[in-house]
Amino acid sequence: MARYKDEQCRICRREGQKLFLKGTRCYSDKCSISRRNYAPGQNGQKKKKLSEYGTQLREKQKTKAFYGVSEKQFRKYFDMASKSKGKTGEVLLQILESRLDNVVYRLGLASSRAQARMQVTHGAFEVNGQKLDIPSYLVKAGDVIAVREIRKDNGTIKLSVEENASRPVPAWLEKDTEKLSGKVVTLASREDVDLPVEEHLIVELYSK
Repeated sequence: MARYKDEQCRICRREGQKLFLKGTRCYSDKCSISRRNYAPGQNGQKKKKLSEYGTQLREKQKTKAFYGVSEKQFRKYFDMASKSKGKTGEVLLQILESRLDNVVYRLGLASSRAQARMQVTHGAFEVNGQKLDIPSYLVKAGDVIAVREIRKDNGTIKLSVEENASRPVPAWLEKDTEKLSGKVVTLASREDVDLPVEEHLIVELYSK
């Protein structure tokens, strides 16, 4: 699957806000938003008025980048949300929050979603006692996510746990730092999503 391989900080600068794509760097003085809070490129400092379509597109691109999903995946999740009960935009965000790589990141077992995705792909985690290496797996209420026993000495995971010890865990998750595991108490609600996004703009974009 195609992935954005250019400098991640350019994405944050394009969107004009932190998307926490670089882990602990995003919390330091090295963060590009703190140093150069304007769009990349020679015309980046010029203010541009976006059209209605442009505004909707930027919301979609921002949300895709935040969760690290491709256009194909994002469209699939939107179609799932549109067929579900409830507000399409809120259900879409709930689905994105339910991805295994996002849950691993939310539990503080990885410093970024990209790192979480890599660790899951490499078989470092299990769900309900079974090894699972699919980052896009959608967790359910009651699922227990844990570092596999043979990976508990992994230096990257240990460092992530130490660096993220003070980072709050969302109310919809329970974390057991000692066991390097967590439980999905319930699925995420709209209030649990910390990304400043106007999801109704995404719905309007796809509804055209």
